[in-house]
Amino acid sequence: MNTLRLTCFTVLLFVVYGCQNKEKSIPSRLGIDSVFERANSQYKDLAGLLPYNKFPRSFEDNKLIARKSNDWCSGFYPGCLFYVYEKTKDSLLLLEAEKSLKVLEKEKTNKATHDLGFMMFCSFGNAYRITGNEAYKNVVKESAYSLATRFDSVVGCIRSWDFSTWNNKWEYPVIIDNMMNLEMLMWAGKEFADSTLTKIAISHADKTMQNHFRDDFSSYHVVSYDTITGAVEKKTTFQGYADESAWARGQGWGLYGFTMMYRFTKDQSYLNHAKGIANYILTHPNMPNDMVPYWDFNAPDIPTAKRDASAAAVMASAFLELKDYVNEEDALRYVESAKKMLSTLSSPEYLAEKGTNSGFLLKHSVGHFPKNSEIDTPLIYADYYFLEALLKLNNDETQ
Repeated sequence: MNTLRLTCFTVLLFVVYGCQNKEKSIPSRLGIDSVFERANSQYKDLAGLLPYNKFPRSFEDNKLIARKSNDWCSGFYPGCLFYVYEKTKDSLLLLEAEKSLKVLEKEKTNKATHDLGFMMFCSFGNAYRITGNEAYKNVVKESAYSLATRFDSVVGCIRSWDFSTWNNKWEYPVIIDNMMNLEMLMWAGKEFADSTLTKIAISHADKTMQNHFRDDFSSYHVVSYDTITGAVEKKTTFQGYADESAWARGQGWGLYGFTMMYRFTKDQSYLNHAKGIANYILTHPNMPNDMVPYWDFNAPDIPTAKRDASAAAVMASAFLELKDYVNEEDALRYVESAKKMLSTLSSPEYLAEKGTNSGFLLKHSVGHFPKNSEIDTPLIYADYYFLEALLKLNNDETQ
């Protein structure tokens, strides 16, 4: 796309928003630097609070919530550390990241979770990209093969949860979140020239595109399949408001996942699908003006419903990649939307003050509303995708 025109647009947008509200101005390079300086300080605090061999997840009821390495959120902490190190070059963060990887590495053989992409690619994938250490690449490889064992050729998807086998709620559940874990398979398939990994990811993405989405490109959270026929058994939710509602972070997972699949395959159907999801998000009447969505687009108590900073962070990161694959008009729309999201998240309303929030960067995310869990709290993956989006924006503005 036209870099000069995008730069001019960015400058104009910064001036307009800066005149309207200085605290919520679109993040400039100076603003991005400031956020990463804040993150550098916060994550040193967080490292000091962590129990031995645990990974931070949230901060709830004035208590740091930390989990063992087999928690689905474990990879985001080292991932955040690597992102902050990438920008600040603070070697203390690199040391902390490498220390956490030693604890996490054993999960490369964990075949009991579909979340190995979150756990091992956000951590070891970034570690390899930034350091070039071949040992990290080999961990990603083994993790990818562990994840691939959860693929069922009859269903055509990677199984998400195993716990449904004892509560009989679903026969073979596949959640929209799982689109994110395909990135590790696509990367490993390309890096190690193994078409089996690539084919598994493509099959899963195709089935998800076929069965998870409604005509308006909103997504179901959970689709369960019959293991004998491979047919859809039921379409439900677990973390959303209702089976037919649009859980906000789920829409973000879909947007990010299909954008990523287009990056690897250049399959136009993935790009068209990502654009459809983007349009759903950006034209929804319940999307607030500041672009941080309510936890569910159909929450019954809008406009007093809780906002989800994690959903905004995921969406912003996805938009800043999707804009590279579309025409100039759409690209400007996606860039403007991402910058509005990041602007709000960078404001005092969402960005934690130094020395607060137990070291987490963002406030006001929603984990699992129906279970009354992690509501209006910091979440480690909100920080991860926020930092990722800011790095993308920074790189765009320095090119």
